[in-house]
Amino acid sequence: MFRSATSRILSLMVAGYLLTAAGPPQQVANSQVQVARQFLLAVLAGNWEAAYQQLSPATRQQLPLPAFRAATQPIIDQARTYGPVIDLYKLGYRLREDDTVQPFVAFQYRADSLRPGPHVQLDVTFPDSAARQIQAFRVVPLR
Repeated sequence: MFRSATSRILSLMVAGYLLTAAGPPQQVANSQVQVARQFLLAVLAGNWEAAYQQLSPATRQQLPLPAFRAATQPIIDQARTYGPVIDLYKLGYRLREDDTVQPFVAFQYRADSLRPGPHVQLDVTFPDSAARQIQAFRVVPLR
């Protein structure tokens, strides 16, 4: 009996050591699509601080919070027409005039995408493919 209790304790200690040695579970970074969606949903919910924190430091430096709120107004205006539900439209890369590649994620309002020929696209860009902070955002008229 003493031996089995000792071996159980020893087994638990070894298991605990192995779990500790492995370290904490690694957290997987959100994809650019997820970051862009979280950003747009925060804007549509009026959660300015959360949305603002998704911007890159360079963008925040160029766009103080009051200016950011004003810059998001076109997104909110379109939501009054089409509702706050958005769907992924496309993601890809744009080749800029200076031959740099710019990743982007585009969403559309679900109510607008159900009609023939959507009217607007919500465009979110990143500085590069590894970035998880937003460089720019805009509403793109499609007609």
